[in-house]
Amino acid sequence: MQYWLVKSEPFEYSYDDLVKEKKTMWDGIRNYAARKHLRGMKKGDLVFFYHSRKGLEIVGICKVVKEYYPDPTAEKGDWSVVDLKPVKALKKPVSLVEIKQEPELAEIPLVRISRLSVMPLEEKAFMKILKMGETSL
Repeated sequence: MQYWLVKSEPFEYSYDDLVKEKKTMWDGIRNYAARKHLRGMKKGDLVFFYHSRKGLEIVGICKVVKEYYPDPTAEKGDWSVVDLKPVKALKKPVSLVEIKQEPELAEIPLVRISRLSVMPLEEKAFMKILKMGETSL
């Protein structure tokens, strides 16, 4: 199993929206590095859901339920999507400020490459963030 983080602006699409819909196609990615990461996601992988721009915090966990396929919203180009479903909200959202204060998390892409919208996480970092969010799987 691999671990990931996806970012969304909560006023565009929030974790609560995902919970209400029960599943979503993660579309609209137009960045080559993020596309590469989408294509690396496998069914069953766990994914943190991060609210960007407003909130700046990890709020939930979702799971990949369908591996990558062509993005039907792309008018041109070779872009991909995956399908995600919610697993659970974190008991305590974990803010970017808290993450940056943790030496163990200093090298994660959320800290180093903050503009990337889809990124891998090492298992150790994923578990550390779960602990910070007072949540278990």
